[in-house]
Amino acid sequence: MLYDEGGAGVPILLLHGLMGSARTWGDQVSWLREFGHVYTVDAAGHGRRPPAELTTEAFVADLAEHTAVITEPMVIVGHSMGAIHGWVFAATHPERVRGIVVEDIAPDFTGRTAAHWAELIHSWPQPFAGEQAVLDYFGPVAGRYFLRAFTATADGYRLHGEVDTFRAISEEWGTRDFWAEWQALEVPALLIEGEHTITPPGQMRAMAEAHPDAEYVWVAGAGHLVHDEQAEIYREHVSRFLRRLGSTTRPTGASA
Repeated sequence: MLYDEGGAGVPILLLHGLMGSARTWGDQVSWLREFGHVYTVDAAGHGRRPPAELTTEAFVADLAEHTAVITEPMVIVGHSMGAIHGWVFAATHPERVRGIVVEDIAPDFTGRTAAHWAELIHSWPQPFAGEQAVLDYFGPVAGRYFLRAFTATADGYRLHGEVDTFRAISEEWGTRDFWAEWQALEVPALLIEGEHTITPPGQMRAMAEAHPDAEYVWVAGAGHLVHDEQAEIYREHVSRFLRRLGSTTRPTGASA
């Protein structure tokens, strides 16, 4: 499901992480409108039907279909799963992307399992009775994130998708890597990694080194949700990247 968040100019597509939603970008949309026409999207399996096959390629095909109305090359701003889907989309449809922001995710999680993580989610006390119950359980940052992602029902807040779907998405990352898709990219890239990252050590730096036009940023004090935990630092770096893209993507013949 694609949402038009307003603004004008270069399309900017925001892709959320696993168990997130379009709404989890709520604090970023307003300032991103300064740089272009902002769109958000609910990934398949997140509040809507998942693809028949739970593969990255199937999710990317769904993304391509739901963003077909965006006809101008876009900047993708992706968090976690959204960033993986973003760069695989860019590798598959290079004519549709002009730049990408990758937040706290890496190409190679092979050998890892999501079994313990899925068991933990199954243990959550759903439904959560109200907003305060969510905040008390997850803390202020993750709690606000989930309040924007969960489905509000008559008896409280619930997950907006199936745990087995979320697990399958994550489990696939343990069976393969996405280095080939990353190395296929030639568009400018900004990589942002939190100090308390979920990524294997050194991989995001290696991504920058393997890319012809990439910048790597390490953010002290941030965990996986850099855009929420260190919002001003995230905004500073993304804004600078978008300004740079704006100065290098003028139509042919435009004056300096």
